[in-house]
Amino acid sequence: MTLVYSTDFGRACAGCGKPVAQCACKAKARPAGDGIVRVSRETAGRKGKGVTVVRGLPLDDAALAALAKQLKAACGSGGTVKDGVVEIQGDHADKLMAWLQARPEGWTVKRAGG
Repeated sequence: MTLVYSTDFGRACAGCGKPVAQCACKAKARPAGDGIVRVSRETAGRKGKGVTVVRGLPLDDAALAALAKQLKAACGSGGTVKDGVVEIQGDHADKLMAWLQARPEGWTVKRAGG
């Protein structure tokens, strides 16, 4: 059994057992994508409620959370980041595509799933 929380230092890494801030193994490394940011709309597993999903952003977890906050503010709705994927509540695909294409990073943004 691995340690996941300690009252001494808080959350622990599941891979190496050290505090998350001092993790050496970086167990949550995501594989590199193809360089294309894909925006789609999904309702599966959400009781019919639609969310706009942004996949393929080449960012680490901290930068992804900061970008998600900006996207939520631009759309005026809630959302979350799960496993390297940004989910924004509602159908905001067109707005998010325009916002991401206007960014100075020069990402290739495509609509996925119709």
